[in-house]
Amino acid sequence: MLRISDITYAVEGRPLFEGASATIPDGHKVGLVGRNGTGKTTLFRLIRGELSLEAGDISVPKGARIGGVAQEVPASQTSLLDTVLAADTERAALMAEAETATDAHRIADIQTRLADIDAWSAEARASAILKGLGFDDDQHALPCADFSGGWRMRVALAAVLFSEPDLLLLDEPTNYLDLEGALWLEQYLTRYPHTVLIISHDRGLLNRSVGAILHLEDRKLTLYQGPYDRFAETRAARLAVAESENKKIEARRAHLQSFVDRFRAKASKAVQAQSRLKMIEKLKTITTPQEAALKAFSFPEPEELSPPIINMEGASCGYGDTTVLSRMDLRIDQDDRIALLGKNGQGKSTLSKLLSGRLDLMSGRMTKSSKLRIGYFAQHQMDELYEDETPVEHLRRLRPNEVPGRHRARLAGFGLGADQAETVVARLSGGQKARLTLLLATLDAPHLLILDEPTNHLDIESREALVEALTAYSGAVVLVSHDMHLLGLVADRLWLVNDGHVAPFEGDLEDYRKMLLSSDEDKKSARAKPAPTKPKRADRDTILALRAELRKAEARVEKLEAMRDKLDAKLGDPGIYDPERKDEVVVWQRKHAEVHEALDRAEELWLRAQDKLEKAEG
Repeated sequence: MLRISDITYAVEGRPLFEGASATIPDGHKVGLVGRNGTGKTTLFRLIRGELSLEAGDISVPKGARIGGVAQEVPASQTSLLDTVLAADTERAALMAEAETATDAHRIADIQTRLADIDAWSAEARASAILKGLGFDDDQHALPCADFSGGWRMRVALAAVLFSEPDLLLLDEPTNYLDLEGALWLEQYLTRYPHTVLIISHDRGLLNRSVGAILHLEDRKLTLYQGPYDRFAETRAARLAVAESENKKIEARRAHLQSFVDRFRAKASKAVQAQSRLKMIEKLKTITTPQEAALKAFSFPEPEELSPPIINMEGASCGYGDTTVLSRMDLRIDQDDRIALLGKNGQGKSTLSKLLSGRLDLMSGRMTKSSKLRIGYFAQHQMDELYEDETPVEHLRRLRPNEVPGRHRARLAGFGLGADQAETVVARLSGGQKARLTLLLATLDAPHLLILDEPTNHLDIESREALVEALTAYSGAVVLVSHDMHLLGLVADRLWLVNDGHVAPFEGDLEDYRKMLLSSDEDKKSARAKPAPTKPKRADRDTILALRAELRKAEARVEKLEAMRDKLDAKLGDPGIYDPERKDEVVVWQRKHAEVHEALDRAEELWLRAQDKLEKAEG
């Protein structure tokens, strides 16, 4: 049980917690919500003991393991699979000791403990987690250095999930996932056997994966039972009651003040006036904690253009000599709301760049309306921002003829106050950068607004404001997001980007969700077969990496074969089948089956590695 008892903590004189308390029972899944900057991540650091409380106490059961994704996995030569396996430090230590132990009793203890922690199925479990987070089977043996920072964050998430700490702390885990990975994580968390505390602004995850909401507001913690939507309803009702009472109090105060103002100067009424003044002082407004008032995003309205605003015929695009998307026949009208679906790496961002004019066609034809203006929100915001400029300087460069007051008014309309307006971009928070990028993307009243993961750093209130703005917006929208709540409220057309092609998805978001959570066979039948691609000649570095991969695969097979031989010898000993040792036989037989299963998988990976090397060298 996690107990947070009357804690107080401040950062640079600004209090984040004052007498805050909460209790989370073992095994519960709880979403931690609150405005950006209220101290949610700080609370995680306090629970882990990285920061010292000024007052109060945070306690967890003795010996409980606390785990979380602190940072991305380093760009090392260790394979993804081995990196995840190493996260279970007890298993790794026991496996290493098993290689060198000579004492028979210690060997028996090691083997018993390995069986207790299900060590022999570890590779299969680690592989399943990697696959769920978007890594194909043939990528599991690749070194971490082959992947970008965002993908290594997924490996870090896979590692902590595999290690199964008693208290799992997750801070915005879906920010680096695509929709498929986010939906897989939702399902995984519902089955997680221990306590989970998760910071998230994803309403879908908070509705489907947690059973309670811990709300951080006004430096206090309040635990609400039920998913996020129930929390929102309960809190809205409480605020409505408080506001109603406050209106009554204000009416009473106005009535008393009116009496005082009328009769204060009259000697005959002075006593009554003083009495009413004391009554006014005693009237206390009920505190109605509200999220900071965020002005709804206001997108300028474009003039109407004749349809279509974009039309593609047999279009292909990619980078250098590599084709990412081919044979596209697509049309966009100004009233379209299109969501791009598909795994990360399939080409959603590539299509976004093509539509925005940041990428040229390789073949085919794409026509655009001559007056078409396009706004683009980049997934990686720094691609569109200058880190050494302030928001005001961004607007001054883009709108040199506007008066400074107009620049500041534009920024304020997107939630960037006077302090943020003069702060260089490099020092702004993720949410503030997102707001600035949205402002710049809509500055010219675009007819087409392309949003590539716009919600990653926005809190729930800001996401709702974005939904309202997009609903009122009269231009076309092309949206890439892992937030199903946002997609469901904004999009009315779905395009599936998969296997080098883009095609309308026949069905709604719930159909797509069911497809993602269905079996592999169902997925295969629901998708078109990939178009064959001409293999490229591998360079020297690639061949060296493939040879290293093959050597690792061979070593894994040899190790498992040695284990199998030892178990064969063990089970070949007639003495083990004595009636008194029947329970022991069952244990060794189970280990034998697990090793055979692991060996089958290792041999399959070895054959794949050998096949890839032969193709590269051939």
